Amino acid sequence: MTKLFTKDFWDITARIILRNKIIILVGIVLVTFLFSQKWDNMRLSSSEANLLPDDHEVNIVYNHFLETFGEEGNLIILGIKDSTLFNVKNLNAWNKLSLKFKAFDAVETVVSIKDLQKLIKDSENERFRLEPFIKDSIHSLEQISNLQNELFEKYPFYDNFLFNKETKTIRTAIYLKKDIVNTPIRKFFVNDSLIPLIDRFEKETHLDVRVSGMPYIRTLNAQNIVDEIGLFVFAALLVTSLIFFFFFRSFRATFISLIVVCIGVMWSLGIIGAFDYEISVLTALIPPLIIVIGIPNCIFLINKYQHEVKLHGNKVKSLQRVIAKVGNATLMTNVTTASGFATFILTESKLLKEFGVVASLSILSIFVLCLLIIPIIYSFLPFPKDRHLEHLNKRWIGGFVNWMERMVRHRRITIYITAVILLVVSIIGIYQIKISGSLIEDMPQESEFVNDIRFFEDEFNGIMPLEIMIDTKRKKGVMKLSTLKRMDELENLIIETPELSKPVSVVGLVKYSKQAYYNGKTKYYQLPTSQENSFILSYAKNSSSNVDLLKSFVDSTGQYARITTFMKDIGTDKMERIEENLQNKIDKVFPKEKYDVNMTGKALIFQKGTKYLVKNLAISLSLAIFLIALFMAYLFRSSRMIIISLIPNLLPLLITAGLMGYLGVPIKPSTILVFSIAFGISVDDTIHFLAKYRQELQANKWAIKVSVYGALRETGVSMFYTSIVLFFGFSVFTISSFGGTVALGALVSATLLFAMLSNLLLLPSLLLSLERNIANKEVLREPSINIIPEEEDDQNIEKLSDNM
Repeated sequence: MTKLFTKDFWDITARIILRNKIIILVGIVLVTFLFSQKWDNMRLSSSEANLLPDDHEVNIVYNHFLETFGEEGNLIILGIKDSTLFNVKNLNAWNKLSLKFKAFDAVETVVSIKDLQKLIKDSENERFRLEPFIKDSIHSLEQISNLQNELFEKYPFYDNFLFNKETKTIRTAIYLKKDIVNTPIRKFFVNDSLIPLIDRFEKETHLDVRVSGMPYIRTLNAQNIVDEIGLFVFAALLVTSLIFFFFFRSFRATFISLIVVCIGVMWSLGIIGAFDYEISVLTALIPPLIIVIGIPNCIFLINKYQHEVKLHGNKVKSLQRVIAKVGNATLMTNVTTASGFATFILTESKLLKEFGVVASLSILSIFVLCLLIIPIIYSFLPFPKDRHLEHLNKRWIGGFVNWMERMVRHRRITIYITAVILLVVSIIGIYQIKISGSLIEDMPQESEFVNDIRFFEDEFNGIMPLEIMIDTKRKKGVMKLSTLKRMDELENLIIETPELSKPVSVVGLVKYSKQAYYNGKTKYYQLPTSQENSFILSYAKNSSSNVDLLKSFVDSTGQYARITTFMKDIGTDKMERIEENLQNKIDKVFPKEKYDVNMTGKALIFQKGTKYLVKNLAISLSLAIFLIALFMAYLFRSSRMIIISLIPNLLPLLITAGLMGYLGVPIKPSTILVFSIAFGISVDDTIHFLAKYRQELQANKWAIKVSVYGALRETGVSMFYTSIVLFFGFSVFTISSFGGTVALGALVSATLLFAMLSNLLLLPSLLLSLERNIANKEVLREPSINIIPEEEDDQNIEKLSDNM
């Protein structure tokens, strides 16, 4: 029985591929058709990316909050800061716009200036009643003046909710139905109803309407992700094909490579659909990633084919050797790259798991496609012409290879000193890296909706919801005066925190009730005394309208209350300090034996998710290194070789981490991916070099120096080609409007460039310096990557020629 991945295995594989060309091509077409049937299953992500595992304490608290009060991210805000709004025509048009939104099934309620109600004391019936500020419509400037005077001066309950009395900015709040917020219905409402109505209003009034709120932000952000998939795929194809053609100067080779990677993209999209995964900011990167990673496979295979053709002029022999000699090394390089992505599967984050599954399977798929399609297509094509092989004789390539050889031969000490200096400088930079957990930091910063976020941060101190849920541990415990006073003390701290907006809770409603009890006098906007409380609550109990006001702040049992505030887009450090200050206040004000108080909300979850990923970064990267070390152990059967192979690939990671510290690029969900991805890809060059080095050792009877320089000369060109393709391929992501994607592309590109130089200079230097320790035949007696003896090779070629 043939041992897996040995000389005999690849020999048989080559025969099967070259003898069954038509069947294999038909099979590829059939599989591609089946994957295309799964494309309809792909859909945009309808909810925010939750980076925490489902059973994490923070998620448990958040889900408990949702069960008690329902979805908290259902608010869309419209705002205008323009003095011309306060004329009869424009203000009526603004109120009519709000009225139109109420007619949509997706909308639960709309609160605008026209919907604001005065809480009036009805002494005769001993109850409160609600009376609108605007009973019908505005007819005169005097009405507008009275409205401004009442809202801005007499009713602090509404201040900083629908208006900013200092800047005269006006808002309208649209609350979507909670059960549609995380469904495609939200997208249809925003794109087909909300935006067209606002555009029409702006044309009619010449007013600039600012729009924000999590449902709106998520919809536009998700659409940007989808739009960029096509942009990335086109840019990746253009850049990699241009570089490929520049190196090979062959339309034929370029076209074949494009066919392979395009089929790979189709398969990757089919894998997303087959698993019924949503398109997120991460899975959207996979199609262009497959192009960038697939082209180097094509380079190694086509370069080897052309090298063999030039060497002996036998096309069949060349194709057989492409599969038999390069197949094993290419398989290992793709497996190591896939392993770098596959480590994300072991995290508890659903987002990263899906990314890891699709990316690793897609990478293995592109390897299979390259190994099958390229030899088969070339078997049908005529013998390469001289102009197709000219790139093998380019002087500048020869000059580059000669420079590498001179450096390794004569400047080894310089290489080591440079490596040590870079290591020390990088470690210093690593200590300057910061962590960022901002929810909107990676969104397109120049987009209109991000500018609107900044507008509402300036006017109302943010739109990112932060919730505090208070469990009084007894029914109707919320309306106890002692509970209200504790909540008020906590709210005072929130008001004093400049990064947080004015809190909204039952406390404000009770203060408003006392103000109404004293006939609307502003000085009575405060919590009632114990004596006043009983009178005011008796009025409240008789007021059916007040029950509707309470339901947003208190659950139906009266046991749970919520304090809602909104946070600016701040970094993790500030957010942690605010959280710590609030928690200290909570611990001081709310005795744990009487109250259970928790902070939650989208902003907090994202910040905690970032921290969680950072903690798991070391585990993920360690797993990638461990898996790749196992592959090295299988390939080379030597612990020393494992160490030598890892050093040139760990150094670039440290250099990149150091650069992040010096350049102020923070650790965040997008940049966390850099290290595992870059390590998995950069180790490919090591495997190709060491595989050729092992072959040279056997061919040159264990002569270390001759073997190192031989491997450097032959693999140096392909390693340079592939590294340049990868560098510019990942650089494509820097055209993204998403900051995280830009950082990912730039950092991976930089890492791979450092890795190329490290593998071409540091790796051969280490092999030469440690030659006595690593060149013992006991270790090399049964290599995993074998050269097929020439006489046996020729016999196999004759058999293939007879059957082709």
